[in-house]
Amino acid sequence: MLAAYSLIRPHVTLTPLLDRVNIKTQAGTKLSIKAESLQETGSFKFRGALHACMLVAKEGARHVLAYSSGNHAQGIARAAKMLGMEATIIMPHDAPTIKMDRVRRDGADIFTYLRGQESREELGERLQQEKEAFLIKPYDDARVIAGQGSLGLELLQQLNEPHDVIVCCGGGGLSSGIALAFDGGPHRLFVAEPAGFDDWGRSLDKGQRLSNDRATGSICDAILTPTPGEITFDILKSRLAGHFAADDRQVMMAMKSAWEEAKITAEPGGAVALAAALFHYQGDR
Repeated sequence: MLAAYSLIRPHVTLTPLLDRVNIKTQAGTKLSIKAESLQETGSFKFRGALHACMLVAKEGARHVLAYSSGNHAQGIARAAKMLGMEATIIMPHDAPTIKMDRVRRDGADIFTYLRGQESREELGERLQQEKEAFLIKPYDDARVIAGQGSLGLELLQQLNEPHDVIVCCGGGGLSSGIALAFDGGPHRLFVAEPAGFDDWGRSLDKGQRLSNDRATGSICDAILTPTPGEITFDILKSRLAGHFAADDRQVMMAMKSAWEEAKITAEPGGAVALAAALFHYQGDR
């Protein structure tokens, strides 16, 4: 992970930890916010995407392929552009237009599929063969996880005392990277996901990977994954202190608080961790 951060460090933003914002939990615990929305492409996904693209470029790759609802797509498109590679992105038909536009602006080609009806994995396998491209999965990829873990390494430098850290979780790439960075340290890690799409919470409670019953129905589209990743579940099942699920109303209230108190514009999937902290977390650190 240190090697991954060393490789991508010249190209990523060391995002600030905002610890003077006037946001507290219902129990009165003061919150700090890692402002990763200030990262290149507006998301932590750029970290893992860049690291993976840099490694496959060293292997001779000239074309990369990815599937994503938007943020991993933007990260791959930007990384490929920086490295002079071609990129093909598979996105759901209902992905936000602004994210599709940004992917195209960075020169990537987009193929769409019907979310909940078609398999992006099957389409990915076909396109991978047709285009002779390197597939970079959004979270179940060790290269991506190592890149996302750079955020955890930054937190280790920015947190002066033991903290409970809540991370928004879809497939688990970011959470896994942070968990590995935190290994053996004083911080405790929790994951947060949308209510009704709590595949992580149910999977962790049962000790096996479970799936969501539906693919749509929450404003948190960026983290509506069908089931925890295989690699990420193996990493997180013994490293988490707990899990939370926040409903859409709570997420919208968290987005409002982030803007009013910290002037942070957060998308729903990114605000679910703040919502969990505001409405569900009962700790004091």
